[in-house]
Amino acid sequence: MIELLRKRRSVRRYQDRKIEAKKVAMIEEALLRAPSSRGLQPWEFVLVDDRELLGRLALAKPHGSSFIADAALAVVVCADAARCDVWVEDSSITTLLAHLTACSLDLGSCWVQLRERMHDENTTAEAYVRDVLGIPDHLRVGAMVAIGYPAEDLPPHPAAKLKREKVFRNGYGQR
Repeated sequence: MIELLRKRRSVRRYQDRKIEAKKVAMIEEALLRAPSSRGLQPWEFVLVDDRELLGRLALAKPHGSSFIADAALAVVVCADAARCDVWVEDSSITTLLAHLTACSLDLGSCWVQLRERMHDENTTAEAYVRDVLGIPDHLRVGAMVAIGYPAEDLPPHPAAKLKREKVFRNGYGQR
């Protein structure tokens, strides 16, 4: 697992190449195996590989979503907030599993935050994506994950750059 974490990077440039059905199925399985608070599994997912829809999803926010247009796949993470009070945390776990599974399959990925972000001055990014994909109003749309074959080779972040000063032992401020 640590090697996977070392290898994983946020990839925003993708090759024009489809992801094999077997790999997409593995990503789907990873999402559905995610742990959730009290086993409530409040999340649902929309997997998008249609080029036209990916282009529209890339417009979800003015900044930080354009790379979705070039991805082979977008995982849209939704959740029923009425089902679970910690739907944000549960959804975040699934998002991380999408990243790690993609990395394990030699795919690149990058997270797109939607919750609490705006599409334009009148519409939230969440409402925009809900409209594009026909997602029911009772579901919250928290994030998207762009996935594809990387068009860039990003080296791992060096261990020397890890911010070890953020870790304490047996109490805050204790080293």
